[in-house]
Amino acid sequence: MLAYVFMQRGLAVGVLLGVVIPLVGVTVVLKRLSMIGDALSHTSLAGVAAGLVGGLSPVGGAILACLTGALCIEGIRRRFRDQSELAVAVVMAAGIGLAGVLSGFVPNASSFNSFMFGSILTVSAEETATIAVISALAVLVCLLMRRELFLMSFDERHARAVGVPVSAANFAFVIVVALVVAVASRTVGSLIVSSMMVVPVACALQLARSWRQTCVISSVVGVVTTVGGLVVSYYFGLKPGGTIVLMAVALLLVILAGKKLASLLR
Repeated sequence: MLAYVFMQRGLAVGVLLGVVIPLVGVTVVLKRLSMIGDALSHTSLAGVAAGLVGGLSPVGGAILACLTGALCIEGIRRRFRDQSELAVAVVMAAGIGLAGVLSGFVPNASSFNSFMFGSILTVSAEETATIAVISALAVLVCLLMRRELFLMSFDERHARAVGVPVSAANFAFVIVVALVVAVASRTVGSLIVSSMMVVPVACALQLARSWRQTCVISSVVGVVTTVGGLVVSYYFGLKPGGTIVLMAVALLLVILAGKKLASLLR
């Protein structure tokens, strides 16, 4: 398996995304914005379609669309502070509508479909380098802003009271999430990336006892299920993106069953 270059790149990209997607997902989940991955991934599809229609880079279109969607989400959240989930719903609706309209003008439907379900085993050397840079940037931002993200995840009013620049921190974090979703949409698929952002975090929340443990365990789960999904998909001829998500869901069910059994034995 490792003798093939496409598997080497696929595993490298899988490890990178397995670390970074759940890492940003911890803050997304605890801020009760779990659907932000769906909103931005659907928005990325609109960018992909626009890029394909205009003869431009679909990945560049996805990144631009995700950044625009992220800014819109943050702008709407500021206007409706008590209904923050409304921002995600509005951007997701706009992304789905725009993607649906533009997809009708895409000359090559197979290229568009590859972004919907991902093609992690066909990433180029340039795309691998781009994913590595964005992953490193995302991890760096999460490390440097760990105090701000921790406080904002539970109570933005308290965070603002203790001196956290909430608006600037939210802006920086949403931009990072947008970049991660954009590059992940190309590899694991726009319809799957949000699951990778949420399910490993759900596993971590069942096991962790602190913020730090939640971040570490969610990333470990992300790497294990991504690598495991790629190996299983290679030997059984399955779609990698869907297999990765099913591995994560299966692990969550095992953890829940294990905790239930442990409580019964007590």
